[in-house]
Amino acid sequence: MQQTIRLALVLHNHQPVGNFDHVFEQAYQDSYRPFLEVFARYPGIRISLHISGPLAEWLQEHHPDYLDRVGELVSQGRIEILGGAFYEPILTMIPTEDRIGQIRAYSRWLSHRLGATVRGMWVAERVWEQSLTRDLVDAGIEYTVLDDFHFKIAGLREEELTGYFLTEDEGRVFAIFPGSEKLRYTIPFADPEETIRYLRQIADRAPNAVVTFGDDGEKFGTWPETYKHVYTNRWLERFFETLLAHQSWLQLTTLAEARDQLPPAGRIYLPEASYREMTEWALPTDRQLEYEQLAHQMHEDPRWPTIRQFIRGGYWRNFKVKYPEANEMYARMLGISQQIRQAQVSGLGGSALHQAQQELYRAQCNCAYWHGAFGGLYLPHLRNAVYEHLIAAEQWLHQAEGRPTTWVQDSHDDYNFDGRPEVCLANDKFALWFAPAQGGMLYELDVRKARVNLLATLARRPEAYHQKVRQGASQRQDQVASIHDRIVFKQPGLDRRLQYDDHPRKSLLEHFYEPEVTLAQVESGQARELGDFLMAPYAARVRRNPGRIQLQMIREGRVGAISFRLIKGVTLEAGSDRIEVAYLLENLPPEARLHFAVEFNWAAMPAGAEDRFFSTLNGQRLGHLGTRLDLAQVDGLRLTDQWRGLEVSFHASRPTDVWTFPIETVSQSEAGFELVHQSVVVLPHWHVQADAQGRWSVVLSWSIHTLLAAENPLESQTALAASW
Repeated sequence: MQQTIRLALVLHNHQPVGNFDHVFEQAYQDSYRPFLEVFARYPGIRISLHISGPLAEWLQEHHPDYLDRVGELVSQGRIEILGGAFYEPILTMIPTEDRIGQIRAYSRWLSHRLGATVRGMWVAERVWEQSLTRDLVDAGIEYTVLDDFHFKIAGLREEELTGYFLTEDEGRVFAIFPGSEKLRYTIPFADPEETIRYLRQIADRAPNAVVTFGDDGEKFGTWPETYKHVYTNRWLERFFETLLAHQSWLQLTTLAEARDQLPPAGRIYLPEASYREMTEWALPTDRQLEYEQLAHQMHEDPRWPTIRQFIRGGYWRNFKVKYPEANEMYARMLGISQQIRQAQVSGLGGSALHQAQQELYRAQCNCAYWHGAFGGLYLPHLRNAVYEHLIAAEQWLHQAEGRPTTWVQDSHDDYNFDGRPEVCLANDKFALWFAPAQGGMLYELDVRKARVNLLATLARRPEAYHQKVRQGASQRQDQVASIHDRIVFKQPGLDRRLQYDDHPRKSLLEHFYEPEVTLAQVESGQARELGDFLMAPYAARVRRNPGRIQLQMIREGRVGAISFRLIKGVTLEAGSDRIEVAYLLENLPPEARLHFAVEFNWAAMPAGAEDRFFSTLNGQRLGHLGTRLDLAQVDGLRLTDQWRGLEVSFHASRPTDVWTFPIETVSQSEAGFELVHQSVVVLPHWHVQADAQGRWSVVLSWSIHTLLAAENPLESQTALAASW
């Protein structure tokens, strides 16, 4: 008697919040639409499908007919719809209330739009912690699919992973299907017969087994070179035909059907994990290189398949350590989530608070909070989208609270969870976040009207794949490399663009240089720091007047043998679009000669475009926002982004020299290695000579105008279905 086996095909289709519209469209044309067209022609094939909330909203707006067709296939029993958290957050990153709220909201949306009964869900990036169990059950979810890697590091052997398992937390029982890593690599890259041979082996040793394939739908057409392979060369058709040709022993199933018709294979408690590659990316860079070297050395060792099951990489949450910029977004998101909950507890409600929560959920989309084989955190437009929705959420919250038209306030707390207090100055125009313990730097500057954080910057740091960039520079054109060693450059000469920063690329950072240092030396990182001010702790105090607040940060420091006090004050007024930054150096000896510079970084305004440019205060253009400028004795500088509708300028109280240069990262994406503009440095600098009282001062008045921004950005929102 021939043994039977069940195969569950699970597809996850996703595009992140903030991705470019043309990227959504290309993925639709290359993956989502053609897959559905081929699938519809094979009534014997059934799948479980997850469409992430950001993608579903885009489809509803641009291709509602696609969702109509999916709904028809749902009603025919051919597609099981999996739910999930609406905007695809890493569940372990957001509070319990937001997890449950997002999952329930998306289940309602899917039920309303597709007529789906949602029982299972997709866990974003398969990032799992056991405590998620109770929240998923409380949100109405019965099961999910994770990688077999999760089960192997819990102690199970691959041959045991032939069904689903039950787990539990605080008495809530939940089912988890192990997704096959083997099938992730054969589908769609190997000939369909290889998948059949693998399934046949399982069927022979484990009758009535359930084998689960769970992976990205984009690998069917969107990933490099896959469209031709999957559709032009008919791989998908051959795959479906091959599956149907073996129906005598191979049954296609959905996760719901397998859960209902088969008993569990056992019980399991899974440790925190994600898919294997993600755990490697989460490691510190030097440890990641060691891991890769060890894996390469052991690859041909016959013991490696056994040893590998006991080796794991890092922990997803440590992306917030590896990349402080990710932690800044996370901390800001968590703060707004807490404010919304406090408002709800206090009895506030209504549409404004509902909109605040919706914007918060959008800002929790995971992709900008980490980095691996894809751009993620390195993509400015994804980081900008996170801040856009966080700022919008806060504006809706202010509306729900009934804030006056103009106001100013200050607050302090350990906002970024580093054990030291930060300070926030805010008015109806801006929110400024300072870290006195880290050089008194300004690390976030929110422009409310434009919904942009002008300090959504990213420092340049070593990445494990930079080793491949260097190797690729000397690789022969005719050299054949494996898929894991293949080097693809989107621009030439990237090995020469690798440079690393020794401090965050933020603002209000004080430098003291040699008198004759040049722009080229500063830009290349070869300029020697003579002072002990950069990233050193400052004492902080706030002075308050009606309608006006000033933060003063003070440090007693040294430049070589010269000791003195540096005071920087930042003043913000209610209703004002001007930020005043004043510097005072005092107790300087008469003979002191210092080369003093203040670093500002401005993000969210890209380089290389004619409508984004530098100019003098009287309007003379000086080049696009990636231009290297070496200006002498000017009274200020202006940065204009006509597309975004922003104009950022400063006026100095005394003549100043100014350097500008771009910060560009060499980063990895699915299409290869690329150079990405992250921010532009604006560095006013002076040759300081003290007055008779041993003092020197300057005032920089920064003005930020939203020339073309919508008068009320809260009116421009993507509406959800009423059932949300």
